[in-house]
Amino acid sequence: MSVSKYNCEGYFDPTAYDAFMSIERETRAATLEGLSRRVPNYRPLVYICSPYAGDIERNEQNALRYCRFALQHKCLPLAPHLYFTRFLDDSDEAQRAEGLFLGFILLTKCAEVWVFGDTISKGMSMEIDSAERRGMRIRYFTTDCEEVAV
Repeated sequence: MSVSKYNCEGYFDPTAYDAFMSIERETRAATLEGLSRRVPNYRPLVYICSPYAGDIERNEQNALRYCRFALQHKCLPLAPHLYFTRFLDDSDEAQRAEGLFLGFILLTKCAEVWVFGDTISKGMSMEIDSAERRGMRIRYFTTDCEEVAV
């Protein structure tokens, strides 16, 4: 479903837009929950959003742990920062931009975005903004994989 930020007369109407997007998010979440109950092997694709730069070795280990956590919760984890950095150089600005772009494409295929950790990097912020614009469900977790209310 596509929801416009403008009413039928062409005026900007953020209140109605926010209300319709909220309904769409709730409907999508209910559909996923219903599928999980009806189809025992159904696993929604979830986008794993966590830091990469800085302490790369530790951040990769954390991302792997977050993927295992998603798998344990009957989800199919997708962590582009673990995959694309295998053949793209994150320290090269052009290759980093390419990796982020490819990640945004994959983000559109996911049912939810799961954000992990207590630090939101610049790349993570861009991913979260993209998910918000798309009206996706975003869940936040601590580094110990405990969900936090936002």
